[in-house]
Amino acid sequence: MSFLDEFQANLESLPNILQKKYALLRDLDKSLQGIQHQNEQRCEQEIEEIKCRIKTANTLPDASVIKFSDEALDEQKHSVRIADEKVALAVQAYDLVDAHIQQLDQYLKKFDEELRRERENNAASGQQTASTDSTPKSGKASEGGRGRKKTRLAAATEAAVATSSADPSTTVELDIPVDPNEPTYCYCNEVSYGDMVACDNPDCKIEWFHFACVNVKEQPKGKWYCPDCAPARGRRKAK
Repeated sequence: MSFLDEFQANLESLPNILQKKYALLRDLDKSLQGIQHQNEQRCEQEIEEIKCRIKTANTLPDASVIKFSDEALDEQKHSVRIADEKVALAVQAYDLVDAHIQQLDQYLKKFDEELRRERENNAASGQQTASTDSTPKSGKASEGGRGRKKTRLAAATEAAVATSSADPSTTVELDIPVDPNEPTYCYCNEVSYGDMVACDNPDCKIEWFHFACVNVKEQPKGKWYCPDCAPARGRRKAK
């Protein structure tokens, strides 16, 4: 069973498991409220009895007189045990949901890496169809391209899930259609996808680059210049 199939099976059983835990929480809460109400009434009654004994004896109260019965103390201990059970159930439910979220994060990370590698291989072998509009756009247009990237990634995810569900033994090969009118960027002359970084040179001919194409691992702090603009920038500083 593949990672995706196992994750789907666990995810499908999650609502039923949570429903049972929440039902048990409601039962415990109802039981706790009943015991607490009963204990409050018992304690109020015993307090009145203590007051009457002190008044009848006409003496100052001492520790042997002012104390609750064993029944009242047992009810209080029982209430604490039920409260602890409620906390334990709540923690179990939280951990269960958190575990599924972590599994989903792992799948999305793996899927994004596979998608990026496939695009890089297509670019290197010339199998990716070049866009008819290769003119770099402004920063705002590039941000729009990133928005399209998310939409295309979501569509690819749905297609992968549908294909894997139909035939679990089949390895999913993703081939996302590219809008011929979508602008292209970077040295690879491809549409925007994944993480991209912008050159801070306003006269840069390309402007936006994919992380992998310029060997960038994370978003640079401060100004960043592409390999074409960096040497010229250095010469201007030297002068």
